[in-house]
Amino acid sequence: MAKYKPYSYAQGMFIPVFFNEQIQKGTFEYTLNYLVDHELDLSIFDARFTNDETGAPAYDPRILLKIILFAYSRGITSSRAISECCEKYILFMALSANTRPHFTTIASFVSSMDKEVVSLFLQVLLICDQQNLIGREMFAIDGCKLPSNASKEWSGTKADLTKKVEKIERALHRMIIRHKSMDLEKIEPEVRDHEEKYKKKLQKSAAKIRDWLKDHDDRRGSGGKPVKSNITDNDSAKMATSKGVIQGYVGVASVDKKHQVIVGAEAYGQGSESNLLVPSLKSIQSNLEQIGDQDVFGKAKVVADSGYHSEKNLEYLYTENIDGYVADTRFRKRDPRFATAERYKDLPAYHFATRAGGKRLFRPEHFTFADDLSHAICPAGKKLYRNGCNAKVKDYQAYKFKGAKRDCLPCQLRRECLRKPEKTEARQLAYFPGKKRNGNERFTEKMKRKIDSTIGRAIYGMRLAVGEPPFGHIRSTMKLDRFSLRGKRKVNAQWNLFCMVHNLKKIHSYGAVVGS
Repeated sequence: MAKYKPYSYAQGMFIPVFFNEQIQKGTFEYTLNYLVDHELDLSIFDARFTNDETGAPAYDPRILLKIILFAYSRGITSSRAISECCEKYILFMALSANTRPHFTTIASFVSSMDKEVVSLFLQVLLICDQQNLIGREMFAIDGCKLPSNASKEWSGTKADLTKKVEKIERALHRMIIRHKSMDLEKIEPEVRDHEEKYKKKLQKSAAKIRDWLKDHDDRRGSGGKPVKSNITDNDSAKMATSKGVIQGYVGVASVDKKHQVIVGAEAYGQGSESNLLVPSLKSIQSNLEQIGDQDVFGKAKVVADSGYHSEKNLEYLYTENIDGYVADTRFRKRDPRFATAERYKDLPAYHFATRAGGKRLFRPEHFTFADDLSHAICPAGKKLYRNGCNAKVKDYQAYKFKGAKRDCLPCQLRRECLRKPEKTEARQLAYFPGKKRNGNERFTEKMKRKIDSTIGRAIYGMRLAVGEPPFGHIRSTMKLDRFSLRGKRKVNAQWNLFCMVHNLKKIHSYGAVVGS
């Protein structure tokens, strides 16, 4: 019979462990440990403490920063999980020198870094620049929408929340009446307890809303109109995503082309990105100027998707002489490479525009215009005759066309063509030749010509390869699927920390061997 060496999993042994020997050269933890100890100035944290003469000693910010950044790099975002790692895993023990900070200490440190994180981000950016990782040839601006630590059920304008609390109070009133009738009957104790718990829950919710309404007013959007507030985190916003509506923030990052280093990062509590282009450009300029670059956009190109397209943004690009490439919503439709894309969609031969109430109508692009603009042909093949050649629609020069009653009234496509087919007799249409406002060409039209050129399409085509990978890295590798903090300043600090870890990984991957 075969004979094997005896062994026992229950047996233990004492192993001498030297923490500095666990952090091996060539690893990310070695790069992180070296940079925090020798390159980053963490004296900015000293102002937090007044325990030089009296009071208990505090955890060194270097220790906390190392384990937090290393945990984020491994996709560990929970403070409890980070604290547990410091008790179980040797690399965390080595980076923390076996100090084992409590999870409340870690959570407090992360949530209070809103001031210091800006300085840390710039210091890491400076190291990236010293390692020649920033090319300044192209910056891609993009954002990702992430849920916040707040429920969208607690969102609404003051009017919405007032209606909600009144509805809760009516439900409470009905419950009180029902409880009085229940007192006269024999009711099971479990049912009565359940009713009482639900009643207390409603009372607590109503009180929460009433207290918030006393001290807060409606948030105002960029147009000055009221937008929905949130009782739990009023800096966050409701926003539509590919996975539905969430209550959250959009994390915007500006990425350099050379090695995809993030040169600007900030989180915003608003769903629309159209007014975030200018702040992002100013953030890039400010950050790079602080690390010694005085001509940030001299030779650099800026690319952004259609979410950042607006006349105001394009005007800023042209005014500041920034070589920008911002797509509009019809950019792909004009691209000849996508001319046959419609055949692969489960749609009719013509597409519709959606109006209020969900009604789908023909858009101007479904009409064919004569070369001399004397008439237009509708999707039904009938003529619309020009009845104005120098008209103005919202200060834009336009050609107006109108269909004949003999053609429109019996037409089978009236419901797809007219907003009110039961009242409107004939379709009217406006054609904008270049859409000039007050006689001047709009910046949108200038951008269309620029981005539709062969060079423009080639430059804009680089956007996906430059701007998207950092978001995939942060969300998939580092597993940032939601913000755990509340309030714009704290969420912005957390977003900057993740972007900082991304840059640290770039230093480790592409930079010189640090400290060797």
